[in-house]
Amino acid sequence: MADEKTYGFLNRDLSWLSFNHRVLIEAADTKVPLYSRISFLSIFSSNLDEFFRVRMPSIFAFTSIDAKKTSLRDEYPLGLVKDVQELVNSYQEEFGRILTQQILPELRANNIQLYYNDTIRDEHEETIREYFLSKVLSFLQPILLQKENQAQVFLENNALYFIVVIEPKEESGKRFYALLNIPSDHLPRFMELPKIGEDNFIVFLDDVLRVNLEEVFAGYNIMGAYAVKMTRDAEMSLEDEFSGDLAEKIEKQLEKRETGHATRFLFDKTMPQEVRDFLRDYLMLKPEEMVEGGRYHNLKDLGSLPNPKKGSLTYPNWPSVSHPGFDNHRSIFQSIAQGDKMLHLPYHSYNYILRFFNEAAIDPHVKEISVTLYRVAADSHIVNALISAAKNGKKVTVFVELKARFDEANNLRWSKKMKAAGVKIINSIPRLKVHAKVALVRRVEKEVTQLYSFMATGNFNESTGRFYTDHVMFTCDPEFGNELAPLFDYLQSRKQPADYGKIPFKLLLVSQFNMIKRFSQLIDREIENAKAGKEASIIIKLNNLQERAMITKLYKASMAGVKVQMIVRSICALAPGVPGQSENIIVKRIVDRYLEHARVFVFHNDGDPEYYMGSADWMNRNLHSRIEVCFPVKDKNLCKELEHILELQLQDNQKAVIISSDMETGKANNMRVLSAGIEPVAAQESIYEYVKNRRD
Repeated sequence: MADEKTYGFLNRDLSWLSFNHRVLIEAADTKVPLYSRISFLSIFSSNLDEFFRVRMPSIFAFTSIDAKKTSLRDEYPLGLVKDVQELVNSYQEEFGRILTQQILPELRANNIQLYYNDTIRDEHEETIREYFLSKVLSFLQPILLQKENQAQVFLENNALYFIVVIEPKEESGKRFYALLNIPSDHLPRFMELPKIGEDNFIVFLDDVLRVNLEEVFAGYNIMGAYAVKMTRDAEMSLEDEFSGDLAEKIEKQLEKRETGHATRFLFDKTMPQEVRDFLRDYLMLKPEEMVEGGRYHNLKDLGSLPNPKKGSLTYPNWPSVSHPGFDNHRSIFQSIAQGDKMLHLPYHSYNYILRFFNEAAIDPHVKEISVTLYRVAADSHIVNALISAAKNGKKVTVFVELKARFDEANNLRWSKKMKAAGVKIINSIPRLKVHAKVALVRRVEKEVTQLYSFMATGNFNESTGRFYTDHVMFTCDPEFGNELAPLFDYLQSRKQPADYGKIPFKLLLVSQFNMIKRFSQLIDREIENAKAGKEASIIIKLNNLQERAMITKLYKASMAGVKVQMIVRSICALAPGVPGQSENIIVKRIVDRYLEHARVFVFHNDGDPEYYMGSADWMNRNLHSRIEVCFPVKDKNLCKELEHILELQLQDNQKAVIISSDMETGKANNMRVLSAGIEPVAAQESIYEYVKNRRD
């Protein structure tokens, strides 16, 4: 859009860090069970690692561009590296306070003692020594850091190490530095120790090494040991062209990923300056790549902290709910034939998705199955069903996105296995990712082919399906099937959309074809209604919102008087509540036990609202360089279900925060929803009760 620079936007990276801070806030919430809070600390740490692997390379690159004018300067201001580092440092300090001042004391109050920068008790020394000698020692690879081997020393991505300062016992004053791996990739990060009285004891693998360093460096005095780790660029430099075998290219690039450029060297802040200086020179690091940390790194491993109290100290289990609309029929296809069905995951059982593919695999009336796969579970029942279907003589076509970041190797493995079983495999379209969550089953009934469509906001991954919130729709409405069919034909062509020709989508919104145009039209209609004095409103739920043209559309809607309510989990470049720009826009963020993952769109339409769901966030990548599918919800009863669920999320005053705008810094802040004197509403708990109590 030509006038988008006249509007204010929040910085996408600072906004993402704000989201991760919201995760940290949950870790500090004393109303959350103790081990669930520890899980949020783990998630925060894991998220931050991925940020430094994926985003920091871009930030370093684009902020260093020597140009007075660049279209990227708004998104990558020259001071962004400093702003990011300051924000990360402040959050890391908050992380440390939560862990040491809240979590560890509460563990002790529950008779769980985690050694954390503590002296090991005499009663545990022999147990730790025995474990070190029998289990740990064989995995250790100490390396003396000398000029002669400088070119050969390589710190693996996000692996744990000690820098050990040693001094020969016979030559005091002559110091050396050694690199020692902490083998957490081979052994559990935590070791449970014998109880003393009523107290349970747990020790870091790191400390198992610390108290046994003299066994590794015999003949030396140990002068200090400091934890370090290197985070490396995870982006793959892949020439995704028609020529050559894409799978083979990806396999080669996967081998290179772990050797990417350093984006963060994290080190124990107690490390003396002379050791820091030595490492900066020896590892050829830039000052901005060196980041102070604590005594322990990779605290994402806290997610595996042993819980001696077993089922207690965590969220009570919410058993998945059965869906009466499916259970009333022996065949899932009979259920769908009776009318559109919708699952709300993970509240509903994921088994219905497995049934859909399992029954299709063995049903003699099913002739063809087509499906898109983006992230596949490591032990995927869905893929095994597709393999069975092919072996049963059915035509099975599967589009596998080999470029799904961090899932490339797993997807590649399944792709080869399916192909060997007779499944027709379509691998990645050049310069595009396919992120759509769709499937199509052709079933012959009374000599007529019936199309059964599966369309969702996610999730073909039964592992993440246990904690991602998604909506899944099943329908045998031929209007949907007749549009999914040419979409799968297009995917098999592996052509660029512009080279393929026009597909007359009327119901489906497909990025690269008609999605931006259709969403723009829906927003424009609300604008026109507002200008005509009619009630006009939009509700949008997304994971990420960054694409500036669509944000500008929403700004224009706000200025026209359209009421815009949004739920955006993570990145939000839209600046809400800015006078003259977005005073009619409210953005909330919900963080709770499940990861909010659904994308839903509601347009008031002068009292006859239209509901859409789908796979697409409003990011540049989703709208301009992926194949995404959004679809209308036609069934009025299903629309009412979505309406109720969205209303609960918009009313949430326990786990929701309001995103506020700081236009001077480009930062977004998490503001608690005022709930004094108002009935408490925790959306996820309320949705679970709603789904559990439905009878139709």
